[in-house]
Amino acid sequence: MTKFPRDPLYRRHRFPAEVIAHAVWLYFRFPLSLRMVEDMLAARGVIVSHQTVRLWAEKFGRHFANHIRKRSAGRLGDKWHLDEVVITIGGKKHWLWRAVDHDGFVLDVLVQSRRNAKAAKRLIRKLLKAQGRSPRVIITDKLRSYGAAKREIMPGVEHRSHKGLNNRAENCHQAVRRREKIMKRFKSARQLQRFASIHDPIANLFNVPRHDIPSAHHRELRAAAIQAWHQIACLHAE
Repeated sequence: MTKFPRDPLYRRHRFPAEVIAHAVWLYFRFPLSLRMVEDMLAARGVIVSHQTVRLWAEKFGRHFANHIRKRSAGRLGDKWHLDEVVITIGGKKHWLWRAVDHDGFVLDVLVQSRRNAKAAKRLIRKLLKAQGRSPRVIITDKLRSYGAAKREIMPGVEHRSHKGLNNRAENCHQAVRRREKIMKRFKSARQLQRFASIHDPIANLFNVPRHDIPSAHHRELRAAAIQAWHQIACLHAE
């Protein structure tokens, strides 16, 4: 077997790159707690604490997510679905604002303490900066803050406000809801922002349709996503 040099990304980490990348993949790809990932690694003979998994998730997860964003730059759709969901942290309400395109790929997320026009403007400005272009149309629910923000920042963009049209954005909140339950609530707004900003790009990479395509095509798309993950995580093929 050819022995490849260790990638600088994993320098000063005693565990192999394959173990670290697999732990990060498990944590963000599936609704697992840190201790669950610890147990799954232990079942395969890898003894590592959940605290180490947490450090890997923060350091390497951020790196992988940034790489995925660069790969997808300019490829996401120009129809933006915007939505917000309330998350209770320490007894106080926060709102997780999220934007997805028409295919369900997450464009960006932003945790804020308010649900008003100022908060909507912050989300839209963040989206415009990240995407580098205006959308063709935005779709929201009936929250009036979206209309006020849109009129001020991008008045020429079409705006459709209807509860039933915004299911794509609303469905994307489910992954965070599942993780919130596993983690027994998020401890801070910063933790929620950090998790969502890493989780969503990784979810984008593995956003492979399961319906309306032949099973062989589904397997091909899944294999391509896994191969892309190996490249992003700097894993060498054997």
